[in-house]
Amino acid sequence: MERLLTSPKEVEVDGQRVTNQSVGDLIKVANYLASKNALKGKRLPIRITKMAAGGGAI
Repeated sequence: MERLLTSPKEVEVDGQRVTNQSVGDLIKVANYLASKNALKGKRLPIRITKMAAGGGAI
């Protein structure tokens, strides 16, 4: 990521042209990957369990 931010936006050599992504797009991708990695391996906040009635007075 840091390498992409310090490299030029567009380069042309011998008729070959290469264009990098915009800084805004790189930041969006970095935020997406950070949030994806933060949720990795965590359990869902809601747990579904089977409940059984404990004996009650009849």
